[in-house]
Amino acid sequence: MGIADEAKNKAQELKGKAKEAVGKATDDEELEAEGRADQAKGNFKQAGQKIKDAFNS
Repeated sequence: MGIADEAKNKAQELKGKAKEAVGKATDDEELEAEGRADQAKGNFKQAGQKIKDAFNS
């Protein structure tokens, strides 16, 4: 996995955690759900890249 891709995916996950926390704090269910979705996207991309790397090793 490229370092830039890994950092980008981790940043998306962290952004999602922040959105979820702000959503919970402000009782904004839409923002909270958006944060969970961002986290899932970041995790999914990281997992996909790890699988790809395993086949290319």
